[in-house]
Amino acid sequence: MPTVSSKRRLTAGAALVVAALVTTTACGSGDGDGDGGKGAGYNAALNKVANASKKKGGTLKMVGKQDLDSADPQRAYYGMSWDFMRFYTRQLVSYDTKPGKAGTKLVPDLATSTAKITDDGKTYTYKLRDGLTWEDGSKLTSKDVKYGIERAWATDTITGGPGYIRQTLDPKKEYKGPYKDKGGLKAIETPDDQTIIFKLPKRNGDFEQFLAMPTGSPVKEAKDTKAKYTQRPFSSGPYKFQTYKSNKKIVLVRNDKWKKSSDPIRAALPDKIDVTISANLEENDKKLMEGDFDVDLNGTGMTQSGRVTAVSDHRANVDNMHTSFVRYVALIHTAKPFDNEHCRKAVFYATDFASLQQTRGGKVAAGDIANSTFPVAIPGHSDYDPYGVLKRKGKPDLAKAKDELKQCKMPNGFSTKLTARNNNPGEVDAAEALQAQLAKANIKVDVDALDGADTSSITGSPSVVKKRGYGMTMSGWGPDFPSGQGYAQPLFDSRFLNPTGNYNESQIKDKKIDGLFDKAIAETDPVKAGEVYKELDKRILDQADWMPFLYEKNITWRGSRLTNAYMSDAYNGRYDYVSLGVVK
Repeated sequence: MPTVSSKRRLTAGAALVVAALVTTTACGSGDGDGDGGKGAGYNAALNKVANASKKKGGTLKMVGKQDLDSADPQRAYYGMSWDFMRFYTRQLVSYDTKPGKAGTKLVPDLATSTAKITDDGKTYTYKLRDGLTWEDGSKLTSKDVKYGIERAWATDTITGGPGYIRQTLDPKKEYKGPYKDKGGLKAIETPDDQTIIFKLPKRNGDFEQFLAMPTGSPVKEAKDTKAKYTQRPFSSGPYKFQTYKSNKKIVLVRNDKWKKSSDPIRAALPDKIDVTISANLEENDKKLMEGDFDVDLNGTGMTQSGRVTAVSDHRANVDNMHTSFVRYVALIHTAKPFDNEHCRKAVFYATDFASLQQTRGGKVAAGDIANSTFPVAIPGHSDYDPYGVLKRKGKPDLAKAKDELKQCKMPNGFSTKLTARNNNPGEVDAAEALQAQLAKANIKVDVDALDGADTSSITGSPSVVKKRGYGMTMSGWGPDFPSGQGYAQPLFDSRFLNPTGNYNESQIKDKKIDGLFDKAIAETDPVKAGEVYKELDKRILDQADWMPFLYEKNITWRGSRLTNAYMSDAYNGRYDYVSLGVVK
């Protein structure tokens, strides 16, 4: 764990990053030479394409501080995993390959068009393209798409992944998945190999967004190895697995059975994608800047020391990306004394939000202090600030914190445990800063640093959380798709509580919150839906269910060899990996 003196060095480093950014933001987009010797310019990939090129060949070299949470499309939930899966999975519809907000548009992928919607918004029909194949050359059919989606119901085997499709197509939880029920999910029909029809019990305006997730990917039944599928997924995209050594190495090579004529989305520029997994964050940053790697797989930003060097010495390779991520602390309702909302409110008042912001890099480098549970770009965000966080410019109010402790019958404070991921830049530092802040209100916190790759089975398991005595979890969250449902439902809806892979980490069980989700989801007018999400946001804040503290920005390295690099809002500000190429 960092010492007090090292924390001071980090804070000083953050200040240097901010100063360097302020002095370099006018540097334009550079020369765009793409010759491997220079970057394309500061923020060259922000809402535009850096080093545009259609040249094929070479090896795209990626490095990640942690592995994919799963290579199985029905099990993955990390945003970077979804981004990476575009190399070897396809969906009926997917996101457009354009920079910024334009990248959130849904476009046809396996299907010839977006859905034909009938029956008052409850029936979605798609026709598949001609020439779709698997990596063995066999035909990809509508039945493969149905089977892949059905795997998401086998929750005892296919753990993790989002639950939207299950919740929408089977709200009564009658289907048991393809391993137990060979009759198939009745809500999906495949009258022929080219047609697939989804019949929703009730309207959901975001349904096509669900199908654009990897959960909507086809899986060939004959190649389904169930829980082991993550070790070697079968490709429907331009690349296939050559090597997958968990937490060490991923190598993708060209799938020679893939036909560009059947795929309007994927550029497939590199010959190979080579990924190294290394938990040494500082070394990863160093090797990125030395040119050993082209891009960071995880896309969560550089370390403090890496930021300082990159911004000061290599600003033409830096993008200060805007994300839709919110950094937060979940206050776990099942852990005493957080079953009492006044104890939860004490944490809100005792937290020094400005200090947490500074620990993670400061306003310019790391983002704005958060007041709403919703990110700014998502309908549901508002200026509501019941704890006066923004009014006090992020500073704590210890008098109110101590008053809340009295109201929760804990006038002398209490003890709890806080988790943080040791391979997420700045998270353990922020957790230790929070530990020191809460101590001033006699809230004693032990920080437990975890490997981010293990969180699905630890902080994502209510039984493990209870066994280990955790009361708080620090993490970050971005929308699965750009709506209140896509952002908030896994976090706050009691129906999304899962025994593993759980993201309702506060373990909120509030029928009124569940009802507000139902009301917003059924609303076809996004403006009206946004007003309902504002009600939901207010209730969560009023009850101190979940504490946001930062709307995140990241300092991201863009390798000089990279071509076709742009940040996509569909992937929370990461580069759209499927479009990247390299200078050989």
